[in-house]
Amino acid sequence: MTDVAESRVAAVAPLRSLPGLLREEPALLGTLGRSSATLAVPEPARAVTIAAIATLSKRSPIVVAVPTSADAERLAGDLACFLGADEVDVFPAWETLPFERVSPSVETMGRRMRTMWHLRDPERSPKVLVAPARALVQRLGPHVEDVEPIVITPGAIVDQADLVERLVEAGYRREYQVEHRGEIAVRGSIVDVFPSTADGPVRIDLWGDEVERLTDFSVNDQRSDNDVERVEIFPCRELMTTDDVRERAEALIESEPWGRDQWEKLADGQSFDGMESWLPWLTGDGATTAHVLFDLVGPESQVILVDPRRMRDRAADIIAEEVDLARTLSGTWGASDDGVLPRLHLDFERLLTRTTAPTWTMTTAPEGPGIETVAAAAWFQASGDGSRLVNQLRDLSASGYRIVVAAEGAGSAERVDRLLNEQGVSYRLRPDGGAALAELGGHITVAALNRGFILPSVKLAVLSESDLTGRRRTHRPARQRKRQAQGFFDDLKVGSYVVHQHHGVARFGGMVKRTIGGADRDYLLLEYRGDDKLYVPSDQIDAVRHYTGGDSPSLSKMGGADFARTKSKVASEVATIAQELVVLYQKRVHAKGHAFAEDSPWQKEMEDSFPFAETPDQLQAIEDVKHDMEAERPMDRLVIGDVGFGKTEVAIRAAFKAVQDGYQVAILVPTTLLAQQHYATFSDRFAPYPVRVEVMSRFLTAKQSRVVADGLKSGEVDVVVGTHRLLSGDVEFKKLGLLVIDEEQRFGVSHKEAIKQFKADVDVLTLTATPIPRTMEMSLTGIRDLSLLQTAPSERQPILTYVGEYDDRAVAESIRRELLREGQVFFVHNRIADIEEKAADLRDLVPEARIAVAHGQMDEGSLEQIVVDFWEGRYDVLVCTTIIESGIDMPTVNTLVVERADLLGLGQLHQLRGRVGRAGMRAYAYLFFPPERELSEEAYERLRTIGEATELGSGFRIAMRDLEIRGAGNLLGTGQTGHIAAVGYDLYCSMVNEAINDLNGETKAEDVEIKIELPLDANLPADYVEREDLRLDAYRRLAEVKSFTDVDDIAAEWVDRYGPVPDAAGALLDIARVRAECVRTGVTDISVTKSTGFGGPPLVARISPLKLPQSKQMRLERLYKGAVYKNDSQLQLPIKAGRAMIATLLEAFTQMVPVDE
Repeated sequence: MTDVAESRVAAVAPLRSLPGLLREEPALLGTLGRSSATLAVPEPARAVTIAAIATLSKRSPIVVAVPTSADAERLAGDLACFLGADEVDVFPAWETLPFERVSPSVETMGRRMRTMWHLRDPERSPKVLVAPARALVQRLGPHVEDVEPIVITPGAIVDQADLVERLVEAGYRREYQVEHRGEIAVRGSIVDVFPSTADGPVRIDLWGDEVERLTDFSVNDQRSDNDVERVEIFPCRELMTTDDVRERAEALIESEPWGRDQWEKLADGQSFDGMESWLPWLTGDGATTAHVLFDLVGPESQVILVDPRRMRDRAADIIAEEVDLARTLSGTWGASDDGVLPRLHLDFERLLTRTTAPTWTMTTAPEGPGIETVAAAAWFQASGDGSRLVNQLRDLSASGYRIVVAAEGAGSAERVDRLLNEQGVSYRLRPDGGAALAELGGHITVAALNRGFILPSVKLAVLSESDLTGRRRTHRPARQRKRQAQGFFDDLKVGSYVVHQHHGVARFGGMVKRTIGGADRDYLLLEYRGDDKLYVPSDQIDAVRHYTGGDSPSLSKMGGADFARTKSKVASEVATIAQELVVLYQKRVHAKGHAFAEDSPWQKEMEDSFPFAETPDQLQAIEDVKHDMEAERPMDRLVIGDVGFGKTEVAIRAAFKAVQDGYQVAILVPTTLLAQQHYATFSDRFAPYPVRVEVMSRFLTAKQSRVVADGLKSGEVDVVVGTHRLLSGDVEFKKLGLLVIDEEQRFGVSHKEAIKQFKADVDVLTLTATPIPRTMEMSLTGIRDLSLLQTAPSERQPILTYVGEYDDRAVAESIRRELLREGQVFFVHNRIADIEEKAADLRDLVPEARIAVAHGQMDEGSLEQIVVDFWEGRYDVLVCTTIIESGIDMPTVNTLVVERADLLGLGQLHQLRGRVGRAGMRAYAYLFFPPERELSEEAYERLRTIGEATELGSGFRIAMRDLEIRGAGNLLGTGQTGHIAAVGYDLYCSMVNEAINDLNGETKAEDVEIKIELPLDANLPADYVEREDLRLDAYRRLAEVKSFTDVDDIAAEWVDRYGPVPDAAGALLDIARVRAECVRTGVTDISVTKSTGFGGPPLVARISPLKLPQSKQMRLERLYKGAVYKNDSQLQLPIKAGRAMIATLLEAFTQMVPVDE
């Protein structure tokens, strides 16, 4: 093996040399080669034992069955450390419930189909496949055993029409551009596809029938990144509408008429959301039709059932919950008189009936005499000074053990090395692991192992970081971001309102092609009051802005007089607001803050201990915050990120940076519960360092509060997490350097005033998912700095949101569904007066549910106890007020019911909805309003927006919409004003900015309008770029070019995204190059007219203004016969017709105004 290959494998499987050491383990020697066996293995040693079986056995793959999905993910994570990530796979269960008319995620279905394909041939299968009971007892779709991926490689011969047809049959959805898994897009000879199992989309660029180029590309800008050697495209539907399925659906139309709508769609071969829920009706229970995964496991494989008793119980629970659900739904659907429906899950006893693979069982402890047992021990619990653990390491070393310490990151490995050295224990640091770990002695490596173990029989001891710290962690990779931000013209449709900077509010009439002077050009059609129409040339598109303000503004009269009046009225108000803002921020801008030092080695080490992969947005936000802190001007940054997108980690890193420079940090949160949670998080991350973290809230006694306050005054407390108690006058800081405000939208005006009293030189970091309109406006107008976190954690799924009238049956069903999934429910009832009555009603509705009540007026002891009990699973439903809105993280809560959603603000609804679905399970939000009550227009708009904005990362969009619905009011006061509605949000922002710049004495250079009138067919043909918003965006970018590099970048993007550039679009790029030269030389007007002279070129280009010194004027006469320079500013240049005129113009610019002058 080459050095490069060796290092790559080492990086993937750092502990790969350890499983082979178990070849001398007596229990394995006694069982390898047997067709059935029972092996007792203590849980800490389970992963290494299975890895040893996979390494030593000739059988492949080893299929490991475990009771739950959490067990499967944990075991697979540990196995990857021993075998490598490519050699371990998980067969996931659907995250949806039986009979639910929602499809599982495309990724889940794709991964399942890939596993089934792997099982058909051991050569391509990973060494170990881990599957939870739920996935194993679920029946598979018909014909899934025949699944084949579509494989594409560069140079392959592919028929484009056939490829697209096959992808559509495999469940891929045609879109104009690809943004999500399971989508394809076709533009000319380019096929974009986002495979169901891939982390990003790929672009297939065909030359005729040959794959000329195969690349991956970015969803954000749709640009190609890297070449790809091979791509396997698996189906993204598990139910394929084959001929058999269509025939069966056809028969069901007669036999089961209650489901006619679905059967007809399936009989027609349609794909639709939720089609998988009808799978039990379409497979039948015959010997050849009902498949489970083990049916596909061949004789050369090996099956290991881990904790079979727990698995059997789990399978029984799954079937019982499905039977209950069927009983409830069959009556509602009119499907069955006896409450029995075909089942998605089959009996546990059915699992192994059709496989001939050897089957072993693996228990935690021997269940009788004669059971082969792997003798393994766990480590002493690290507590206090950890001396027991160090003594245990010394004893093992003295006994001749190989000892491997597995740290979670490179920084952690270095810290562990340092700590052990301080205790007199010296091990070799081997971050990449590899063969050296099998040598005698002690080693420290980087491997994210869940638990360590000691194997006396082979004298091997592995210590994980969680054994050292006592903390268990979950790992998540970052998922590719969806879109960087809303595109400029994403929402612009025919009929949308826009604002022209001179003529005012108009209705967008679409893009139209007009022929003027014999040349075709694209124009934006704007419709004004009184049937006036304005055609805006595509190169002046930057004069038009999207209107964000009221719902239906009045159109302006073209000519601009009434709009000019409106603008000047708003401008005078804006000037007043700007003056107040400038006074407010002048102190902060001119105050000299503390410039924090650059990152220390400890900072890097602490950051490396973060158990998740940072998302790209998160890294950018962290970089921005650090940059602000290292500057002398005090920081004032707003970080907007959806719930669970990693805002707290940004604050943790900023806090640690401040503490390193000897400053104190205050973290202000709205509720006591959130204070407790942040206190636990910060304490956990800072535990290895000499940093004192305290909490200050009403859960503390007066004496405890005094101790914390004294510590803050003396400087002994480095970080304090607290509610508004921190703002009271008796709390003094010795040296406050950073104030973090979390869930900023929950603090009122009086709190904000108190916050302002903090010294002007303190750095301020504000975190929120849904900023209040005023904060949003301050950020968008550039008064505060803004960072956006928009990348979802990889396992997070959009929350299914139902908005409708309150109905007891719907509430009961929503709670029962969640109980069947072993989850919990938040029921929000926002009136404390009758909250106990509501809880009693729910107990009558769902007698089997364990229900508790929590609200902010309870005494702290009771409230904390109830929340802790709910956290630990002693209750199923928490009936509460909006107290849960603030930052509480409870991964097992996956259903939210809000009784009076019409009374809550948009930000509140989004925050509440973000409290569910944090553990990768499909989550549900039911937002109800009273059936007999008329909704106000505002409440209707809010509920409609929250229902539409279900995508992850939609918090920013919701805040923008909130700004539209409510208006920002006066920026500093509480009044609602109509200024935004009058001129539109974008223009209002720029007016505020201009007013602030004027007050600060910063005169911004006037935007110069460049007019270029050339008689060329220059436009983006609709058959080249079909979608109007993308054509608009392309024109906007062309209007903003400043250099040839900008133009080359646009040209490269067009070729990459849409294929070869047609002549009309090429002419646009030529004109953009001329525009770039205009920007460089200060020219604002180029027009071409017919020549009046005889015998010379037919056309003359008039270029102005252009100052030419005497020497250049003489050069002009020499180089361009017939050229005239007039009035010291206008150049008249004879040119030829067609594209040749571009070359003449560009050459003239270079000759008359060289780049280096």
